[in-house]
This record gives sequence, structure tokens and C-alpha cells, in this order.
Amino acid sequence: MGKKLVIGGSGFVGSNVVRKLVERGEDVRVMLRETSSTKAIDDLDVEHCYGDVFDDDALRRAMTGCDVAFYCVVDARAWLRDPSPLLRTNVEGLRHVLDAALAADLERFVFMSTIATLAVSTDGTPVTEDDPCNWYSDGGAYTQCRVDAENLVLSYAKDKGLPAVALCISNTYGPRDWQPTPHGGLIAAISAGKAPFYFQGIGQEVVGIEDAAEAMVLASHKGRIGERYIISDRFMTTRELHALAAEAGGVRAPWIAIPRRVLLALSSAAQLFGDLTGREVKFVRRAFNMVDKMSPLDHSKAERELGWKPAPFEDSIQKAVAFYRAQHMS
Repeated sequence: MGKKLVIGGSGFVGSNVVRKLVERGEDVRVMLRETSSTKAIDDLDVEHCYGDVFDDDALRRAMTGCDVAFYCVVDARAWLRDPSPLLRTNVEGLRHVLDAALAADLERFVFMSTIATLAVSTDGTPVTEDDPCNWYSDGGAYTQCRVDAENLVLSYAKDKGLPAVALCISNTYGPRDWQPTPHGGLIAAISAGKAPFYFQGIGQEVVGIEDAAEAMVLASHKGRIGERYIISDRFMTTRELHALAAEAGGVRAPWIAIPRRVLLALSSAAQLFGDLTGREVKFVRRAFNMVDKMSPLDHSKAERELGWKPAPFEDSIQKAVAFYRAQHMS
């Protein structure tokens, strides 16, 4: 058996994929940039190799001797005024990786995609993998480049024979969120009693980070080439999610409701301010639109074909809160 390569193995999803592979006794190689923080994997016995996704020689070296590659690189800065970095990393950089993967003759290429590539339900019916993206023109640069990236991977599978599988992963929560992620940082604040608000009329699909990583590993064995799989546990309102975080932290649940229309107005104003001043503001309409349009999803295909079964999501929130407190992030 060959090595398992994780490209982007220092990130939240990537580092958890590395951890799952190590737990299974796999020989793991991690490709990351020289500047990447390795806090999430410093305790693991894995091989490190360094390079950029645009460095064809580094990619070739990284894939030598590997039978499976997990691609966990993404620029998720949906708030950027200039979308060119999103396109450069998420699509143009990916193309370099796919070409290297073709030459490496891998058994599987597991691509970390996102639920942003899925459809928005028009009738309340849970969305499946068979429902094509129906909000591309309204999704903004981040959604568009992620749809383009997933389509690129699937075209390499269909037209060039790359043994690729795409996993549409929802919002991930759990321990070892070192940065932390923006949504994880909010959970940390709520669990410490520092954020007494919830978003009225807004919901999202959620999944535990360890369950998402497990799905990636399962897909390397059982995923059908050229297919995509929804990796999400359930749909929750933000009030439900924030209440879970408060309960895990032993504090009062958020009680101040911020209506959806107010959020839309505030994010629009923030975007205008950023555009006029040239500042990068994270809470902008182009980023908020993606959250606003999320629909309930049907992940039964992943259960059926991959044998994936997520643990209770409450466990992931409790682990996340315990981690943030241990690292004094809350």
C-alpha cells in the first residue's frame, strides 16, 4: 500500500483527515506551505513536504509513492472586495493539482468541496446531490469559484479518467479549531456568555469536524468515481445552535433576537462601508448571502454508499467548547 497524501493538512478539515489516517495506521505525508501553522498536527508522526499548489515540481514530489490524495485546500474569504485571490487558489491552483494527480496514477483523489455548490430548495424539500446549483448568478464570487472548482474535478473524472470523488461538506464544528474559524469563534464567544444574541430566521447545515474527516477517509475506499456526496448531519436554526453552545458552556442561552431583515441591512451597510473606504470587512452582504440561502440537505447517499454515520452533533459542540476553553479562546 502507498502513502496517503493530504494537501492542505494543516487546516481544520485537513488536519483532522491526517489524524483519522494516523489512527488507522496509515503512512501519511502532508503537503503544506512553509508559512503554515502546524499546531493541529505537531503531535502526529507524519512526513512533511513543503510547496505551493502552483509548484508543479513540489506537487510531483509530494505525490510520488502515494496511492490516495486528499485535497483540503480552500480560500474561504467570501468577504473579499477583489475576488481574484479566490479564483486563483480555488480554481487555477486546483488545476495544477489535478494535472499532477493524473500523472501520479492515483487510486483515489478525494476533493473537499462545500455545500455552497448545491441547490437552494424552492419548495422546502431537502436537497440531494442530484440537484444542480440553481443560484450561481446570485451566489457571489466565492460560491461561483467553488462551483467551478467542483465542476473541474468532476470533469477530470469524466473526461480524463481521474479517480476523483467530491465531498460537499457543511459548516464544521469541533475540537482543534486552532485559528479559530469564524463560525467556531462565535461558538467560543457564546459559550463564554459574551454573545447574547441569535439570528432570527436564519439556519444552517452543520456537521462535526471529526465526522467530516471520517467521511473523507471512507470516500477514499468506497466513494464512486465521479460522484459527489453531501456530508452534513442536520439543519439547525442559529437559535438552536447558539443554545447548544451556551449549554455546553454552562451559560444563559442567547436571548436577543436579531431579525433576518436587520442582518441583511447591516451586512449591506458594512459592504458599502468597506467598498468606499477600501477596507476588508468580514460581515458583508456578499458573504452573508451564502448563509442566508442554505437549505436542508439529504445526506442519505453518504450513509448508503460510504457507510458514513455521524455521531450526535451535540458531542461535537461540547468538544469544541472544551477545546476553546482549554486554549483560552473563549
